[in-house]
Amino acid sequence: MRTALIAGVLGLGILSSPAMAEDIPVDLELVLAVDVSRSMTKREQEIQRRGYAEALVSEEVISAIRSGGYGSIALTYVEWAGALLQNIVVPWTRISSREDAQAFVQELSVNIPYSLRRTSISGAIDYSASLFERNGFAGLRRVIDISGDGPNNDGGHVARARDNAVIRGVIINGLPLMTREGMGMQWQLDDLDVYYRECVIGGTGSFVIPVLDWEDFPKAVRRKLVLEISGITTLPDKAKPGVRPIPVAGGYDCLVGEKIWRDLFDDRF
Repeated sequence: MRTALIAGVLGLGILSSPAMAEDIPVDLELVLAVDVSRSMTKREQEIQRRGYAEALVSEEVISAIRSGGYGSIALTYVEWAGALLQNIVVPWTRISSREDAQAFVQELSVNIPYSLRRTSISGAIDYSASLFERNGFAGLRRVIDISGDGPNNDGGHVARARDNAVIRGVIINGLPLMTREGMGMQWQLDDLDVYYRECVIGGTGSFVIPVLDWEDFPKAVRRKLVLEISGITTLPDKAKPGVRPIPVAGGYDCLVGEKIWRDLFDDRF
């Protein structure tokens, strides 16, 4: 009898072990990684938050979510700046309905974004890639969505961070903000979209959607989310509204941001 009791206790322990818990299947695990470096004005940060909030509850995005095999995605919202400056604004959340999306947006609206020093796209990628581990979800795809208004100027090499994430099966898409506004114009790039294409994005079907005017931001976010959620990767650039075709020239200097920072501030990198 004692043997049976021990076996029962052990069996109960195995069944209740966290290691046995199954991850929730979803069509997509998506990290929204949003720039809040000091080059971003308060107005720009508010436009970003509002743009994502409006997009997430839009009919286009909700329809894209419902059209998936599981009819749901897992989503988290992260704000980032320097190499060690990342903040989870909304933790991993399963979204399968408009009500789920509205709850996510409500949580997103609670805290006001604040500016932090430097711009580390590499740090944002490394941090975001780590969030997929043990997050409780099993997605058919894993995507990091990076938006920012300048090149990497802090932390590790951005292309190396990208490659490490892609090796782990992560897709990185980019939303370069080319609006020419804010305090950081001296280190913004005229070809930031090319920089993102050559140095930031990666993985099968990855893409860049540049934002040239803040009025276009909400629409660009909606289009980007629909593409990511739907898993559309075979459309030519001309068939993707808002996606600017960029010729691949090769040999792009992915350390351009670090060099600009060094020249401006005589700082090592």
